[in-house]
Amino acid sequence: MTDAFIYDAARTPRGKGRPDGSLHEVTSLALSARLLNAVKERNGLEGHAVEDVIWGNVTQVKEQGGCLARSAVLASDLDERIPGLSINRFCASGMEAVNLAANQIRGGAGQAYIAGGVEMMGRVAMGSDGAAIAVDPSLAMKSYFVPQGISADIIATEYGFDRDQADALALESQRRAAQAWQEGRFDQSIVPVLDQNGLTILDRDEYMRPGTTIDDLAKLKPAFKEMGEMMPGFDKVAMLKYPHLDHIEHIHHAGNSSGIVDGAAAVLIGNEEFGKAHGLKPRARIRATAKIGTDPTIMLTGPVPVTEKILKDSGMSIGDIDLFEVNEAFASVVLRFMQAFQVDPARVNVNGGAIAMGHPLGATGAIIIGTLLDELERQDKNVGLATLCIASGMGAATIIERV
Repeated sequence: MTDAFIYDAARTPRGKGRPDGSLHEVTSLALSARLLNAVKERNGLEGHAVEDVIWGNVTQVKEQGGCLARSAVLASDLDERIPGLSINRFCASGMEAVNLAANQIRGGAGQAYIAGGVEMMGRVAMGSDGAAIAVDPSLAMKSYFVPQGISADIIATEYGFDRDQADALALESQRRAAQAWQEGRFDQSIVPVLDQNGLTILDRDEYMRPGTTIDDLAKLKPAFKEMGEMMPGFDKVAMLKYPHLDHIEHIHHAGNSSGIVDGAAAVLIGNEEFGKAHGLKPRARIRATAKIGTDPTIMLTGPVPVTEKILKDSGMSIGDIDLFEVNEAFASVVLRFMQAFQVDPARVNVNGGAIAMGHPLGATGAIIIGTLLDELERQDKNVGLATLCIASGMGAATIIERV
């Protein structure tokens, strides 16, 4: 089987995802094209250099609809002979784009791909696609659907995490993110967003709140308590599914959950021949990929079974992994991962995560792969695992190994 290598990883800074955010006037198309152009320029790609652009985005309506991947190619400086494929695996869309591209290369279907994703959450509201899992009673009732925030609180209740633990993790995410930016740890990957005159709109993640204190977090009200305990009463739905629970502990709030932001990320993946032809040195090998389905009600537990699966499939153990990136969709997701594998917190999300910097749904999977690669290089470590929980009950993972 042909090896698939990562040659480059790039991302835009993450905007606030609100009308007052710096990227609010930038379309999904424009941000995607900006990043594709950056990958082209950074790596000297000319002509039909890559087989395809595989682009993840979750809410595929309005400006994010109509095969945004192909539109982005046409809006960019890439050769028009390069096609585009838009995919949606909810929060893992960006990772799935990378994994799909890698496996295409490993199977001999092309020498190189650009893969990643985008989400402009301030412009295309989450849920505005009217997804059946949430709104079609024939499916929602059968699957005991509850919103993701309730799912995160179910995890906390089921596995014994309290608010103090969740807030401590959130505070550490803010501290690590601030330190990472101060020390320039993201410099290799960041592509500033420019306006039509070439002036910088945004050159750093703007969602961060580095001055956050534990007292600030303690003042925040639980975000999902009312929807759980009052109408529509999602706690009752959860307890019908899990009768051993007599209540749901609502520990999550805006400060220990991922931020709603805008952003895009891209990874250039190719085989050895591609690198030689373009004078590029591979940075890492994509050693393994995996995905799995899980319980759709508790929903966000996927990182644990998909990590078990990818390790088993690869003949590896958790001790073979030097660093981990576990998307901080909610604090309990990361707490459960660390509990399940007894991993040192110092090896997980070294530079903070989505609680501090935000979670642009379709882009995050590619972002954390790039962040993981940068950190492996910074620490001179070899093997890293990135994983995400996924809406409706799934998990995805990627193992990369420096070369």
